[in-house]
Formats: sequence, structure tokens, C-alpha cells
Amino acid sequence: MAAYLDAWLAEAPDDAAGIARALGDIARARGMAHVARATGLSRESLYRALSADGNPSFATVLKVTKALGLRLSADAA
Repeated sequence: MAAYLDAWLAEAPDDAAGIARALGDIARARGMAHVARATGLSRESLYRALSADGNPSFATVLKVTKALGLRLSADAA
């Protein structure tokens, strides 16, 4: 999971929709119901936010990454 998201961040750092979609791929693989329970958000809202047309808030991204057991980090460009 971490390697997949890290690859998206490295290859397409300006593609917010692609990164959200990658988070959605990981959440679906893990089980969207599980992620929804862990974040306190509905499955439907997560599917919408993490779709190709979604635009999740940063708070949602942080909740989802935490629910997936991932941590965002920053490196110097």
C-alpha cells in the first residue's frame, strides 16, 4: 500500500485526482466498509471523494491514510 501511494506521489506529484484515486484503490483493496468505520465517514462519501472525479478535503485524506495505517511525509524537493 505504501509503495503504491509513494509511487503516485513520486511520479505525478501535481495530479491531485490521481493521488486521490490511488488512495481509493488502496481503500477498496483494504475494504471500504472498514475504512469508513475507521474514519467515521460514510462509504458513499468515501467512494465519491476517492473517485476519478472526487476532490477530497485534506482532512479526509489524513483520515483515510490513518485508517489505512499509512503516514504522509515530506522530503526536500
